[in-house]
Amino acid sequence: MSLNKSLLALSCSLCWFASLFAEREFPNIVLILTDDVGLGDIGMHHREYKGTEPLAPTPVLDQLAQEGLWLTDAHSPNALCSPTRYAVMSGNYTYRSSSPWGVWGSFRESPLLKGRATLGSLLQTKGYTTAFLGKWHLGGDFYVTGTEMIYRGDDTSESLLPIDATRWVDRGPQNYGFDYDFTLPCGVQGPFYTVYENGDWYPLADDSELIHYDATTAKDPIFISDKGPGIGDSEWDTVAINQILAEKAVDFIEANKGAKPFFMYYCTPAVHLPHTPPESLDGEAIAGTSPSKHLDMNRVMDWEVGQIINALKATGAYENTLIIFTSDNGGLWDPVAGKAGHFSNGGYRGSKNLCYEGGHRVPLIAVWPDVIEAGRRSDALVNGTDLFATFAELTGATFASNEAMDSYSFLDLLKGNSDFKGRETVLLQSGTATEAIYREGNWKLIIDTDYGYPKWDPIALFNLEDNRAELESGNLINDPNSQETLAAMFARFKAIRFNEARSVPLPEHLR
Repeated sequence: MSLNKSLLALSCSLCWFASLFAEREFPNIVLILTDDVGLGDIGMHHREYKGTEPLAPTPVLDQLAQEGLWLTDAHSPNALCSPTRYAVMSGNYTYRSSSPWGVWGSFRESPLLKGRATLGSLLQTKGYTTAFLGKWHLGGDFYVTGTEMIYRGDDTSESLLPIDATRWVDRGPQNYGFDYDFTLPCGVQGPFYTVYENGDWYPLADDSELIHYDATTAKDPIFISDKGPGIGDSEWDTVAINQILAEKAVDFIEANKGAKPFFMYYCTPAVHLPHTPPESLDGEAIAGTSPSKHLDMNRVMDWEVGQIINALKATGAYENTLIIFTSDNGGLWDPVAGKAGHFSNGGYRGSKNLCYEGGHRVPLIAVWPDVIEAGRRSDALVNGTDLFATFAELTGATFASNEAMDSYSFLDLLKGNSDFKGRETVLLQSGTATEAIYREGNWKLIIDTDYGYPKWDPIALFNLEDNRAELESGNLINDPNSQETLAAMFARFKAIRFNEARSVPLPEHLR
């Protein structure tokens, strides 16, 4: 070999090693988004506010909270699932989408715009292998049977829909920056009772068929949600879904334990209805071990997180992984659990769907060994949209000024930097009700929007420092001494809500 060729070979080898090192300066990122899990569903929080042992223990999450950072004033962008998922994926407040109150049909057009950055595409630009697993609930494109026309009708019907459900042709995770996906179009609640892997229908058994899935064809009528019948896998079984998802997550971690960093966005459908806990997991009884099936599923959710943590540790990836655990909205109201002493809202007013704190204040735990100091807590105001800018600043990934317009990085908070300055305001929404929510420090303003037409009327003003429970006796909307605060907050809310500009500055590395 000539000297020039030898030098070229050496140069290539050095470049390869340099690129390998550069890739590994970034941690893996695992984002776990649960479904309908409130603060009170986390054992650690239950002990602190109730002073009793939890009725559905979460030892894995308790341990994570002890090993990392617990954010006590974290919020889902919306008090319901679908709009929150848009906001987390895009870094935008939900009102900026084409469906501000949610994409509830599996065949609706996705609110995620083509060509705009998502969590997946953002991290792909920095060399991450990306994966999405679990509940999507952001619409999708399927062909009408025998054509190349996109179906945009209802997803529930009394007979088999005229759709080719064997292939998710567009606007699924594979089209928004994810190298691998194992996806439930709408979680476990239907009425699309199927699973897709990389866009292809994933039969749940060798003899699976795509059928009209209703109470007469289901393996168990409980699998049919209150949203009704629809297309489904003949072997659909919500008892097994969470276990299958966890297995796929473990497989992904094991397959990506090399030099290249990975991002896994894991959206478990627990603890959404229908509540169908398995008899046992890893030899430990689950079904019937708590006052309600809802709380049994809380234990399933904790088990899923445990499977992911165990896989990270077994592959040696745990120490170099940033793990974020949070929820898509506040906890469920469960009268059986409540009678027994368990309150998913964690002592706050309201629950999923509502404009009160119990509807949108959610658990958020961050663990990053050797970076995040163990056992820390912070009352910094954080929103689900903020994950986007945080991951961007962590990796140096860039995005345009018209992307992630409401995402505020809290990377310095994770690192424990004393000069971290948190966001001062946040805009949130209730669920199928019509309220907008504006937080400014400890002040909270609730506005009746009537879906934006024809009015925007302030209906509640709370000082959360004095009235954590949002008692109506402490509603200051008509208090003469609070009218100046009310007027100023309402004006600032409107200035943000009706202005197309960014509501927060770009991360420091992009300014």
